[in-house]
Amino acid sequence: MKAVAFTHCHPVDHPDALLDLTLPDPPAPRGHDLLVEVRAVAVNPVDTKVRRNADPAGEPRILGFDAAGVVRAVGPDVTLFHKGQEVFYAGAINRPGSNAELQLVDERIVGPKPQSLNFAEAAALPLTAITAWEALFDRMGAKRGGKPDGSALLITGGAGGVGSIAIQLARQLTGLTVVTTASRPESREWAEKLGAHHVLDHSQPLAPQARALGLRIPLIFSVTETARNWDAICEILEPQGTVGVIDDFPSLDILKLKPKAARLAWEFMFARPVHNTPDMIEQHRLLTEVSRMVDAGTLRTTLGQRFGRIEASNLREAHAAVESGRMRGKAVLEGF
Repeated sequence: MKAVAFTHCHPVDHPDALLDLTLPDPPAPRGHDLLVEVRAVAVNPVDTKVRRNADPAGEPRILGFDAAGVVRAVGPDVTLFHKGQEVFYAGAINRPGSNAELQLVDERIVGPKPQSLNFAEAAALPLTAITAWEALFDRMGAKRGGKPDGSALLITGGAGGVGSIAIQLARQLTGLTVVTTASRPESREWAEKLGAHHVLDHSQPLAPQARALGLRIPLIFSVTETARNWDAICEILEPQGTVGVIDDFPSLDILKLKPKAARLAWEFMFARPVHNTPDMIEQHRLLTEVSRMVDAGTLRTTLGQRFGRIEASNLREAHAAVESGRMRGKAVLEGF
């Protein structure tokens, strides 16, 4: 099968950062596995972090943690999908990724592709939808439904992949006032179109802007730049509130949360599949709900830019765009 992989860590502008290879097809699916013919993929920050920092010591490693495709074979324990069905999923970080013509993935972390989207549009959604859903509802305790009561959710980096879907989920499924951040006019417009009630400028001090809104902010979803924004986050957060985080940082003064009896909640969307948790099927369920919402017109794809076919040169360009920190929505590639 055709695949794009890497054999050593390199900066994105190195010609061997990602390589076009021909690799053996995956084995026949076992257990709950599906064998999926990959039609489209998206690039996430995790792809670039692994490429830069996790040297596979000469063994080709296939990245890719977002895909949409068609089921070509099923394992003996599969009950949720059938051959020929269109699906979308993020996969697991401890298994070969989606930058290949064929991929094995556990059915319990796969959803039915939205019928109203093409493969590229669908591939933009899984990882960020799982991350945002788990962060808001499973980790931070945001309540689904409810009437507006003056409480707000602050999402940093609203124009990025996770922020783009988190805005929509919070606006559609909760009664919270949705506040996000952006610095460029096009990013602000993007966030507002997705449903943000207010957009703060994260190139300026955040705390004064948040105070000026006159809202209680018991939930802050820090999608990016947590270390840089930490003091402002701790100042803005309502007493007994929760900060949800997904990015990496060397250290934080966690004691700044103690005077407010506040909580720090980690989200790592690969935790369920990596540890084969008893509730792993929750990712199938939430992706099924996301698919339903897309087809009902209450969620939209967060595809930001297409980078052509799935090949090394195009994936290097997509990695560079993601590393720049200036992407709106998701970087997507389609076809081999």
